[in-house]
Amino acid sequence: MYHYLLIPLLLSNLAWGDMKCSDGKCGSSMKETTPKIEKVMSKADVIKKESNKKPTITQLFNVTTVKIKSVNRAKTQVNYGYIVASDDAKVDVTAWYSGFVEKLYADTLYTYVKKDEALAKVYSPEVYKAKQDYLNSLTFNNTHTSSGMLKSAETKLLLLGVDKKEIAQIRKSRKADTLTTIYAPISGWIFEKNISQGSSFSSKKRLFQIVNLDSVWMEVKLFQHQLKELHLYQDFSVTIKGIEEVYLAKKSLLYPIINPKEATTTLRLILDNNKGKLKVGMYAKVSSRTLSKERLSIPRTAVIRKGGKWYAFLATEFKGEYEPIVIEVKPLDKLSYQVTKGLTLQDTVVNNALFMMDSDAQINSIY
Repeated sequence: MYHYLLIPLLLSNLAWGDMKCSDGKCGSSMKETTPKIEKVMSKADVIKKESNKKPTITQLFNVTTVKIKSVNRAKTQVNYGYIVASDDAKVDVTAWYSGFVEKLYADTLYTYVKKDEALAKVYSPEVYKAKQDYLNSLTFNNTHTSSGMLKSAETKLLLLGVDKKEIAQIRKSRKADTLTTIYAPISGWIFEKNISQGSSFSSKKRLFQIVNLDSVWMEVKLFQHQLKELHLYQDFSVTIKGIEEVYLAKKSLLYPIINPKEATTTLRLILDNNKGKLKVGMYAKVSSRTLSKERLSIPRTAVIRKGGKWYAFLATEFKGEYEPIVIEVKPLDKLSYQVTKGLTLQDTVVNNALFMMDSDAQINSIY
């Protein structure tokens, strides 16, 4: 066992002024030096008086100690990531037929549209012919009941993407409009627009992409070593610069891929964005917490790292004697570590003088 012993050498130096004038050796003539002796003696009296108060190890070396504490606290962890649109909130508006844009209502990117709002009016020869077939089936069904033929004509319109409201209007007015209206299937923002006023389009082409942001994802970067304790974290609080509100997030999915260059993986969190303050691409910080439990706590100032190991200086039963020991710790909060091995609740360690301990210990090759 190695020990680090602080020897108060200064104690002997404090009385050095008295020893110099002992036995009357300060001068050759008592008479000539009387005034000086009185002056010196008055200072010596002060020194002697002060020297009676023996300085402690703490006073000489500025060493303070702290006891290991047990705290009921949750473990916290901070990570960062980006706000992204959720995949299930993206809807493509695709043409199931070819045609021409006669009137474009949603003519600007990143505009907000409501569900069933008209996006464009288009002309398609294929759709217009299908409307005429449906109209003829209605007329024929009035004189010769043929529900099968009528149903087939209506199904063809539905498969071409004609809205049910427009089919109902044909049935009611007995007229087929040459133009067909394309409606928004959901409420959201237009993130993609691939047509313009007067342009043509072909079947299977994506005309618009609408994204609903009432609920968004946060993709959080986690380091590989953080995965083993991920199941312990339950509460996730998300903060973003410029937004005062703190968002509570729900853990959704851990991606089964690790970036080999960064040794990181991605955790998906779900956030409620009903106020619309969160924007895609925002950089965010997430603070995660475990359930509270009793943990051994040590100040961060009482721990030093050397050679890949963590050390603390343990106060022994001899006053002024400290022993460097290897311990294992985990971050607990900004000011303290959780002790997982090497110390007990009854132990006392050096708190604020590790730089002195470390320098002397290295000089003496203690550790």
